[in-house]
Amino acid sequence: MGGGQLSSAPLPRSFFERPSHEVAPDLLGRVLVHGPVAVRLTEVEAYGGPGEDPAAHTYRGKTPRNAVMFGPPGHLYVYFTYGMHFCANLVCLPEGFGSAVLLRAGEVVAGLEEARARRSSARRVPDRDLARGPARLTMALGLAREHNGLDAVREGLAAGQPHQAAAVLEGLPAGPELIRSGPRTGISTAKETPWRFWVDGDPTVSPYRAHVPRRRNAAATSVGEVPSS
Repeated sequence: MGGGQLSSAPLPRSFFERPSHEVAPDLLGRVLVHGPVAVRLTEVEAYGGPGEDPAAHTYRGKTPRNAVMFGPPGHLYVYFTYGMHFCANLVCLPEGFGSAVLLRAGEVVAGLEEARARRSSARRVPDRDLARGPARLTMALGLAREHNGLDAVREGLAAGQPHQAAAVLEGLPAGPELIRSGPRTGISTAKETPWRFWVDGDPTVSPYRAHVPRRRNAAATSVGEVPSS
């Protein structure tokens, strides 16, 4: 992680009341806490609003599935993808706008054994891989469908339900000299938009993968094209 010390001060809701592509790089180095596990964010992707970003779930407007993205900022938008795993996003902009940041990777900085126990693999998972990728990060934090809409601003931690509450803490923000940006991973539309942000040289950052068309068959089910917000 380098020098310095993580701050446990919570981020205010106003932090998220900005466009997602401004919030995204500012999330690097911040810490998302859910129950006993905390993850320092090292890679994120921004997704824009209705009619603005064809790669976003909100592009065609509000639906029952994406309704949380149109709600108050600072809440978690959690969705199931590819029929296999969950991905988590943090909602941005004031209520009604429909924008969010996908949490792609991070370093587990608290609750290491709890995060490891959530992996189904019998082999011991290296620390760097516990939250390396959006599905792994969500699994490490114990986030699933029932956490869609969970408030990730500090008020949630004061509600007396620590294992259901979430919060984003100041952590240790990444310096501008360490932040890199480039195309988002695995999307087929708006492929060149440089809204993927990561901490340069951090071992927990996931490898970039360009979009590869998926073969579909009659038995296949999908709730979204890609693991984006």
